[in-house]
Amino acid sequence: MRTIILASSNEHKIKEFKEIFSNDQVLSLKDINYTEEIEETGETFLENSLIKAKTISAYLKEKNINASVIADDSGLCVNSLNGLPGVYSARYAGGHGNNKENRNKLLNELKDKEDRSAYFVCCLVEYFPNDTYIHVEGRSDGYILNEETGDTSFGYDCLFFSTDINKCFGVASAEEKNSVSHRGRAIQKLLKEEKAFLEN
Repeated sequence: MRTIILASSNEHKIKEFKEIFSNDQVLSLKDINYTEEIEETGETFLENSLIKAKTISAYLKEKNINASVIADDSGLCVNSLNGLPGVYSARYAGGHGNNKENRNKLLNELKDKEDRSAYFVCCLVEYFPNDTYIHVEGRSDGYILNEETGDTSFGYDCLFFSTDINKCFGVASAEEKNSVSHRGRAIQKLLKEEKAFLEN
C-alpha cells in the first residue's frame, strides 16, 4: 500500500479519491496538519492544480516527508456561458463553497438560454519530490437541468444530467458516478501516465 498526499480538505473530494484509490492510503491536508488557505490565483485548471501541488510539496520537504502530492482543480463549464463558471465554480456567486448560491446564480443565468449543454473538467497534477510532475485532464459531458434533483450536498451534481449514464449525478450511486465522472476519468489517465513516467 502506498500513501498519497491529496492537496485538499474537501470532505466530498477526499471521499471520492478514497473510493477510487481503495487499495492505497489517502491523506488529506488535515491529516498532515496543513491548515493554511492556498490561494488559487490561476486562470486555468492546470495553473491552480500546480499552485496547490507545489505549495504542499514544499511543505512536505520542510517536514522532511518524502512523498508525492496529487492536486486537482475541477469545475463545471457551460457552453452557452462561454465556459463559465469554470475555474470560478466554487466561488461563482462570490463566497467560496456556497453551493446553493452558486447553483441559483447558474440557473438564473441559464433561464433564457436554449443551449444548456455543459461538462465537468478535472485537471490532476502529480508532483514529485524532485520537482517534476505529470498532469492529465478528465471530462464528463451532459447538460444542466431546470431544477435541483437528488442529493444537493455536493456542488453542481444535482443540476448536472450525465449523458454517459443517462442520469443526474445527484441521484447516481457512487459507483455510477465514479465510472464516468471527470475526476474518475482523470484518475484513470493519471495512473497510466504515472506508470509510464516512473518506468522511464
